[in-house]
Amino acid sequence: MSGMAGRKKVLVSACLLGQPVRYDGAGQRSDSAVLQRWLHEGRVLPLCPELAGGLPVPRAPAEIGAGAGGGEVLAGRARVIDAAGQDLTAAFVAGAEQALQAARKHDIRVAVLKEGSPSCGSARIYDGSFGARRVPGQGVTAALLRAAGIEVFSELQWLEADAWLAQNSW
Repeated sequence: MSGMAGRKKVLVSACLLGQPVRYDGAGQRSDSAVLQRWLHEGRVLPLCPELAGGLPVPRAPAEIGAGAGGGEVLAGRARVIDAAGQDLTAAFVAGAEQALQAARKHDIRVAVLKEGSPSCGSARIYDGSFGARRVPGQGVTAALLRAAGIEVFSELQWLEADAWLAQNSW
């Protein structure tokens, strides 16, 4: 049983591995013991949906407009706009689709994504005003993965993600 469990992959935001992919060219390395064990076990598939969608590093910060969330973006009812006013919706949607394709290719059913991101936020995102105000909501990639039945956790929930992985087989 544990041999099979070791092969279950987890999609993880690349910035959480310290990769310099964030809008400001930085990483956001997590020191989670769970992440370190998953890396050792070969479970981690790192991905930055914003890079996968074709955005550069560095880039202007982006937020989903008008306090909407990723589901509204996917439904065409909201846009992702950067601080300069440029519409980045197509890149965010393309990146989310790349993340879902990667998850399906590797039979991934669980993801740990960067909280607060307009792509990866799973519980909180910025409100679209660029005033550093967070609101309940999810990013575009988190919304698409959840709609496809993938469990999405934030980097504040490593233990919960690990427990979910241990309790679910596929």
